[in-house]
Amino acid sequence: MAEQVVVRLEDVHKIYRTGEVDVHAVRGVSLEIGKGEFVAFMGSSGSGKSTLMNILGCLDRPSRGRYLLDGIDVSGLARDELADIRNHKLGFVFQSFNLLARTSARENVELPLLYGTHRLTSKELTARADKVLESVGLAGREAHHPSQLSGGQQQRVAIARALINEPEVVLADEPTGNLDSRTSAEIMGVFQSLNERGITIIMVTHEADIASYARRNIVMRDGLVQYDQPVKQRFSAAGEARKLSDSVALEVEAPT
Repeated sequence: MAEQVVVRLEDVHKIYRTGEVDVHAVRGVSLEIGKGEFVAFMGSSGSGKSTLMNILGCLDRPSRGRYLLDGIDVSGLARDELADIRNHKLGFVFQSFNLLARTSARENVELPLLYGTHRLTSKELTARADKVLESVGLAGREAHHPSQLSGGQQQRVAIARALINEPEVVLADEPTGNLDSRTSAEIMGVFQSLNERGITIIMVTHEADIASYARRNIVMRDGLVQYDQPVKQRFSAAGEARKLSDSVALEVEAPT
């Protein structure tokens, strides 16, 4: 049985007008991403990866070409229709967490449901938020505010918020950019676990070691796909976190 295609880009271009100059951020990208894939986009600043991520997230439109999400051509949809797709089919995780400081982890996770079409009671909201927080390892932290959580825990809250609407695709933009090595490995473990549950993950990163946790790497350069291959030696997040813990223990025990 053929793999179901969730994302299809057909000769996608994105051109920005800066004064008198046209900037070609994306120059004719065509690719497919199947259901349940874990894909990492890489590339230097100006390579086009972030522009492409904005298009995939229905935050921007291609200047030319077509973007089909789950078989629907979203390239020319109206703003309200795009917002509806973002709320139901996509989940977003950002480098800076984007949590509301004065609300609890539970309330941060509930937010997308409040702005959606769901009509849930307060009890149903709490139960759904608590369940997804538990799924990312935050059982018992539901009432904590961001200031009471570590950076890794805050990113877990952000991941839980992205999952609350049960999206088909999770888009992660530099999700470990503000985290140390050990916490990054733990967060990548969360993404690997989600991917093993069948959720499609599309991630942007500039770090080769982080990209190695994915199953497929796509490297962008000058608005084009330069490289698109399966990951040959995929990292295990649990193994990497264990190694990092062992190395820290050895440093602590080493004589001064």
